[in-house]
Amino acid sequence: MRAVGVIAEYNPFHNGHAYQLKKARELSGANYCIAAISGDFVQRGGPAVFDKYTRTAMALESGADLVVELPPIFASSSAEDFASCGVALLDALGVVSHLCFGSESGNLEELHLWLIFLQKNQKNTSRYFANI
Repeated sequence: MRAVGVIAEYNPFHNGHAYQLKKARELSGANYCIAAISGDFVQRGGPAVFDKYTRTAMALESGADLVVELPPIFASSSAEDFASCGVALLDALGVVSHLCFGSESGNLEELHLWLIFLQKNQKNTSRYFANI
């Protein structure tokens, strides 16, 4: 069994999200698609456009097999905490083998270069971000 995880807000859920769910399953070869989404409050601390039940129903109708809620403390936190919690939550399920996420550029080569940079400079970047 293969499951792909998606971390999102779906605020509001739209056709691009439906497309992402479809492509996530397709590109990963996963049998199941699991979405970890924010609840009634989203990353910037404001209320979601639609409640979590409506957004969950939209995700399920558009290809997600399971939707789990990010705890509010992390869903309304920084992007780093939001993502870290989402990854931890999906990992804790014990079935997610792939992650799918959006990016500003869509450039995998650039993303890989940043990964290498962060790995090589983890000590310095951690110290820097701790002081922000």
